[in-house]
Amino acid sequence: MQLIDDYRKGWALRYLREAKAELCAAQKMPYMAASLILEAVKKAQVAVYHSLGDAASVEAIVHQAIVKQQSLEEPVLRFLVEIEGMIQQIAVAADLEREKAFEQADELIQMASEIVKLFIDEKAD
Repeated sequence: MQLIDDYRKGWALRYLREAKAELCAAQKMPYMAASLILEAVKKAQVAVYHSLGDAASVEAIVHQAIVKQQSLEEPVLRFLVEIEGMIQQIAVAADLEREKAFEQADELIQMASEIVKLFIDEKAD
């Protein structure tokens, strides 16, 4: 059973493809790796947001939770906040420790792929 409509499904899959392509490009172009890695993880994050509903609304909810710094009872929201934290860590590490940032980005993209796959009931690869 498909949980999201075709419009959001299309965007989620597109962002995942672009995230994977940018991560691949980061390996091939070390001089641009930091920015490509960061773009890749941001696109993976947006893919997850599209699979959950209106991406802009989900993003606003996540940022509001971060600003309020409250304990997060809702597991999905807690996970989305953790993804945001991972992205911030990758942003810092991308310039200093490129290989570590690449590994973390790859892990995040794989997690995003699994999440999207759950919601669209189809292989996201």
